[in-house]
Amino acid sequence: MKAVLFDLDGTLLDTLVDIASCVNLIRAELDLPPHPKDAYKHFVGDGLRELLVRAFPARVLRGPGLRARARRFEELYEEHAMDETRPYPGVARMLDGVVRRGLPMAVVSNKPQRFTEACVDKLLPRWRFAVVRGERPQVPLKPDPTAPLAAARAMKTAPRDMLYLGDTSVDMRAARNAGMFAVGALWGFRGEAELRASGAQALIRRPGELLARL
Repeated sequence: MKAVLFDLDGTLLDTLVDIASCVNLIRAELDLPPHPKDAYKHFVGDGLRELLVRAFPARVLRGPGLRARARRFEELYEEHAMDETRPYPGVARMLDGVVRRGLPMAVVSNKPQRFTEACVDKLLPRWRFAVVRGERPQVPLKPDPTAPLAAARAMKTAPRDMLYLGDTSVDMRAARNAGMFAVGALWGFRGEAELRASGAQALIRRPGELLARL
């Protein structure tokens, strides 16, 4: 492998509590009961719109409701995105190991671009990522390969020479669609069965195990 591409939420950072808290605050404002935190493991992964569609009844998203809920989420997340979010144990050692091997690194997420950049800048400041890409207008979300392939071009690396580490079926399908080596992170939001079924070529239980795959 000549470069490594990382998903962000559920792979490098444990963002679940802050995402769940923000959505549950909106539910409370609408007199809806909160979802349990673990439910959000299956709500996230496909971008903000799909998160809201999964977390709210259709009646509150009709007409301008979806846009209103999205704006409110962004307001809350701007303030609370890093209340509890932290890198997973072992991520620092993993990233140090990639750096020691002299391999360029990228982050490609379905989280909105400004939040992706903010989380990387503030929570992963020790490491240089050649590319940090989140959800942006006119760019399809993963599992479409557009963003991963753009990262490969920016790093001047052939996709077949890149390892892609992620924690959901979205990531495994994106990796396979882009022609990258798909590695599933078992410490993240989804389980082994989903990762295998969606095309994982390898699975690792701890971040440090990635280094043996390089």
